[in-house]
Amino acid sequence: MIKSMNFKKVLSVLAIAIIGGLIALGVNRLTMNGDNSSQFTQHQNAKFTLAEKLAASPEVNFVSVAEIATPSVVHIISTIKSSPRGQMINPFEEFFGGPSFPQQQGPQQATGSGVIIRQNGYIVTNNHVVDNASTVEVVLDDKRSYVAEVIGTDPETDLALLKIDEDNLPFLNLGNSDELKVGEWVVAVGNPFNLTSTVTAGIVSAKGRNINLLRERGGDYAIENFIQTDAAVNPGNSGGALVNTKGELIGINTAIASQTGSYSGYSFAIPINLAKKIVGDLKDFGEVKRAILGVRIQDVTQELADEKGLRNLNGVFVPSVSNGGSADKAGIKEGDVIIKIGDVVVNKGSDLQEQISKYHPGDKVDVTVIRNKSEKVFTAVLLSKDGSNEISSEINRDEKKVLGAEIENTSREERLSLKIKHGVKIVKLGNGVIKQKGIPLGFVITQIDKTPMYTTKDVETLLKGKSGAVLIEGVTSKGDKEAFAIRLD
Repeated sequence: MIKSMNFKKVLSVLAIAIIGGLIALGVNRLTMNGDNSSQFTQHQNAKFTLAEKLAASPEVNFVSVAEIATPSVVHIISTIKSSPRGQMINPFEEFFGGPSFPQQQGPQQATGSGVIIRQNGYIVTNNHVVDNASTVEVVLDDKRSYVAEVIGTDPETDLALLKIDEDNLPFLNLGNSDELKVGEWVVAVGNPFNLTSTVTAGIVSAKGRNINLLRERGGDYAIENFIQTDAAVNPGNSGGALVNTKGELIGINTAIASQTGSYSGYSFAIPINLAKKIVGDLKDFGEVKRAILGVRIQDVTQELADEKGLRNLNGVFVPSVSNGGSADKAGIKEGDVIIKIGDVVVNKGSDLQEQISKYHPGDKVDVTVIRNKSEKVFTAVLLSKDGSNEISSEINRDEKKVLGAEIENTSREERLSLKIKHGVKIVKLGNGVIKQKGIPLGFVITQIDKTPMYTTKDVETLLKGKSGAVLIEGVTSKGDKEAFAIRLD
């Protein structure tokens, strides 16, 4: 009897639940009009579409990216001279807000990173990593160490190109930073705080960032169009690689936004598309052949648009044009709004600067502007800073010619053969002090006035402005030690 009553209660409760559910469903259908139903369906479809895209996307494999990138990133140790007044020199302070090495009197060492971009030993890094360095040592991921030659530097983009005497090195392929999207995964590889081969990951949080860092350091033609990421970067990461998920180099890590000198949220990298041209010039000419459009530029704000009667906030405003410059000769005028350089849309001054920086003096470029609410295209022949439309094909390597002789860095094999740790070889004798004093062809200069010589730049730097007696020590091509005293006027 009790069991029968309990069974009836259960059936009653179940029936009430079913009826309540049907009523609720009916009310919901009655209250949902056609438009709401359509919106609900569209919202659900949108959610399913996004879910399908995410499900179809391949999982990011940071392990593979690290395996590709890590062997191509090097540790750079720069021996920094103290200033003439004995002040401490810290090349990282303005980029990271704090010291990256202990402050001490005399020569100091600063550390950074670099990226091998060619198998024959070309390495790109930041200018501030090697600026004012008397010696630059490069340590590979496999711990091999080399003294690098500084091929060239460009403070206005904070880039430098180094060369070590080695071949068959692992290197990174260059990607296309223009195709990089906000929200895309990226990996930073470098040597923060002397912790070699460190890999961190994050996303691209913004593009085209101008943080007024390089211009504040005195660069009149400074170009800033940084990739902003939230990948952890610290002192020592400077010059290291920013890599996409394909393992391609898409940026050179340069600075962080920090009040303490340590990572606190955002880091900034030079786009590789900007670096390609700069590094190419440093390799081919020893300096950057920079093209100038010849306009002052200003980002378009709502206030400026209202003041000038602009129809939208697109493009870059031209408040003035340099008389006789590229833009002036092409027909561009004050008050124009530049919206394209070539086929590339520009909406910020930093965008425009980056695009122009990819050209050489003498190159022609189409500049699209808005004038009186109409679109016009002008073809500008770009000029150099000194007004020339030509570039010299000569490589500027004055440091390879000293005292009437031509010198070059020694290879690792030569140093091993001669049983020396460093030295610079005489490869050609002209009419000068070196030949007059009987110093033979092939002689390797290891020391000048007891100062070790690692690269041709060391020789040029030490002898520059020097007078009186100078002691040159080294070894002959047969390995015999010799010393020569010469007198400079």
